[in-house]
Amino acid sequence: MNIHFIAIGGSAMHNLAIALHQKGYTISGSDDTIHDPSKSRLKKYNLLPTEFGWFPEKITNAIDVVILGMHAKKDNIELLKAQELGVKIVSYPEFLYEQSKDKTRVVIGGSHGKTTITSMILHILNYHDKEVDYMVGAQLDGFETMVHLTEENDFIVLEGDEYLSSPTDLRPKFHLYKPNIALISGIAWDHINVFPTFENYKEQFKIFTDSMINGGSMVYNSEDRNVAEIVESSENHIKKYPYETPNHFIDNGITYLETEEGDLPLEIFGKHNLQNLAGAKWICQHMGIDEDDFYEAIASFSGASKRLEKISENSETVILKDFAHSPSKVSATTKAVSEQYKNRTLIACLELHTYSSLNAEFLSEYHGALDAADKAVVFYSPHAVEIKQLEQVSKAQIANAFQRDDLLIFTNPKEFHDFLFGQDLKSTALVLMSSGNYGGLDFEKLKSLI
Repeated sequence: MNIHFIAIGGSAMHNLAIALHQKGYTISGSDDTIHDPSKSRLKKYNLLPTEFGWFPEKITNAIDVVILGMHAKKDNIELLKAQELGVKIVSYPEFLYEQSKDKTRVVIGGSHGKTTITSMILHILNYHDKEVDYMVGAQLDGFETMVHLTEENDFIVLEGDEYLSSPTDLRPKFHLYKPNIALISGIAWDHINVFPTFENYKEQFKIFTDSMINGGSMVYNSEDRNVAEIVESSENHIKKYPYETPNHFIDNGITYLETEEGDLPLEIFGKHNLQNLAGAKWICQHMGIDEDDFYEAIASFSGASKRLEKISENSETVILKDFAHSPSKVSATTKAVSEQYKNRTLIACLELHTYSSLNAEFLSEYHGALDAADKAVVFYSPHAVEIKQLEQVSKAQIANAFQRDDLLIFTNPKEFHDFLFGQDLKSTALVLMSSGNYGGLDFEKLKSLI
């Protein structure tokens, strides 16, 4: 099969391209810019385009299917050529469903935690040498790529993103998978550029629940009122398995899980991570992993990339990086670090970087999100607001949104970096929350501070 990727450089797209190349398909692709790690990975498999840009001459009737990425626009010249020729065009979630129609599909959804839960499940299965197909949104230790597809594996584990499938397919990705087994970790308004109201956003999870096959199993966080309401009121003929935060305690900076076999020390921490663990345990049991085997494997799980990831630590100081950017995630991450390192000064830095976080009307959702920090810092780039064609936000609007008198606000990368490198980090926990890079922050240099 000949497959062409329009926007091959995307995180999921390039991993899917590699997975299909490894499966024996003939792969080609285009993109107007590709950054590492996508660039290096594509080059390794001779899949990196020889030049960047869009080339309609690449689209011919010899192509069996075009996979269209979200980075492309509706007027992309390769897309227009494919439409003109009548070549089959699909989004990557649509293609993944086609590849997994004969498998048991396990789909992990939720506004927060889905990458971590998917990563936990794959870590457990890998630990016990249980082979499955998968698609996950972060690079994992022990896994070369974020997508793996075979003919023989019975299960496929999919991270179920609620964002749109492609420029021409405006359905949320997780609506396309039709799971046999599913999980919803939590619902907190996000992607306001696509879902303008919270009710509209919640509706997507109702559709996801109703898209499950008859007799399927839904695992859900019963402590999240919105999740519980949607799952428990669903009239779809599915089995429902609630989970909640397991019993645990923190001693000397280590979180212990209370189990029937004794107290189990974990490498992860925070209420959300413990909820994620409880959900992952249910899913693994549905996939044939018993409780004892789950506990044995989860003890060595250190977290998904950029999810409460320790980037440097000594006896006095810890520096963590987290992908948190929505209000609920920022609040949960800040509280988790505060509880884990109670006797340290907590410096919490947040970069406002996404469409939602830079939207003036959405800012009020951040009220109280950094309250657990001893020092609270917000960084944003007015240039990023400009690029996203949003209304400019002022420091006064941000200060008013967070409702914290001592909030430090930076709009200049150098000034923010100077502040950070000027801090005395003794007896400190520093957490950096962003889906961006703080205007080019040198994380290696930051590590050297301790």
